[in-house]
Amino acid sequence: MQVERLSIPEVMLVTPRRFSDSRGFFAETWNRAAFARAGIDVDFVQDNHSYSAQRGVVRGLHCQIAPNVQGKLVRCLKGAIWDVVVDIRRGSPTYGQHAAAVLSAENFTQLWVPGGFLHGFCTLMPDTEVAYKVNAPYDRDAERGVIWNDPDLALPWPVGADEVKLSDKDAALPRLAACDSWYSV
Repeated sequence: MQVERLSIPEVMLVTPRRFSDSRGFFAETWNRAAFARAGIDVDFVQDNHSYSAQRGVVRGLHCQIAPNVQGKLVRCLKGAIWDVVVDIRRGSPTYGQHAAAVLSAENFTQLWVPGGFLHGFCTLMPDTEVAYKVNAPYDRDAERGVIWNDPDLALPWPVGADEVKLSDKDAALPRLAACDSWYSV
């Protein structure tokens, strides 16, 4: 397993080893002890899977606050996504900054998103499937979000605004400046 810390050190890109032969490949995508040695020491409680039919689907920017702050281990099973996290921990030296990576079925990378970060992604191809593990259950009352195109964040989305497809819920999210301080360090 290869682990790379991104521009925000708590956010990590993890690439599992694949063992290929004429039949295809085998890979271990999660191993508690190996991930703990890499600094990702969590107990996952739920797996989620999303399918997006079109290029330009944006899901996010989402997080959960206490008592069910979620960390996520995200991977792309089919197609490709531009995956982004934003540090929203007040007092953090990287507050308001983002880290991003392309995750695809081809590059086989996973992104560790710790609690205290907004998370979102944009599909780069049609028929894209994403799976992610979380270390806290879904909690509607703890769910929060920020609009994908908040000008204060100035995220470099890989598709134009005219290509973006959003849920009604995500289209109505507030800007970060209008939100309470959800996390602090």
